[in-house]
Amino acid sequence: MIVRVQLFAVAREKVGAQAVDLEVSEPATVGALRRSLAQYFPALGPLVGKLMFSVNADYADDRTPITSASDIAAIPPVSGG
Repeated sequence: MIVRVQLFAVAREKVGAQAVDLEVSEPATVGALRRSLAQYFPALGPLVGKLMFSVNADYADDRTPITSASDIAAIPPVSGG
């Protein structure tokens, strides 16, 4: 299954795109998506474990199911003061 993932901040910079289409094996979950991101975009390697994901505007954990119609965003940690 192909899913589209919106990228933000440093994740966007490392990949060089605002969004990516990724193949995820079924049954697809956020955890499977996380593994696909690490595989297809090695530059995200150190960051992948720290990314937060939202699915259909709700924060999601690695067990959250996703479909090709899901609105998915990968949100890196932020810092600042």
